[in-house]
Amino acid sequence: MPKYAILVGATAEAETGKPPKIEDMKEMGIFNDQLRAAGILLDADGFLDSSKGARISFTDSKPSKLEYGPFGLNNLVAGYWFWEVDNLEQAIEWANKIPFKEGRVEIRRVACVEDFGPEVAKELVNRKGELPEELAK
Repeated sequence: MPKYAILVGATAEAETGKPPKIEDMKEMGIFNDQLRAAGILLDADGFLDSSKGARISFTDSKPSKLEYGPFGLNNLVAGYWFWEVDNLEQAIEWANKIPFKEGRVEIRRVACVEDFGPEVAKELVNRKGELPEELAK
């Protein structure tokens, strides 16, 4: 079954560094309980505001560039879920139930060995030096 990352976009409120409101936390707890009961929740967490983080940029021609937060809201991630669902449509259906008052989420399928084709998949071996079970057949 495919896995999906649900990436929560940061909001101005999340970037203040203040903890979420108790009522919002309760609503999110209920939603997460629903995900668990449905058997789709693999993991979830939120991040502190970006002033507590750093960003490293890489290029071929230059040394890596280190920046300390805070960062602008554009493309900033405030949290995530990992869900195991049948397809993108089911992920969208669940994401529409997230109890947000404002904000956005990005839904991305997690790549698996089969997504890279048979040639690449055969090159990928596990730590024991054996092919993953699904490829050994």
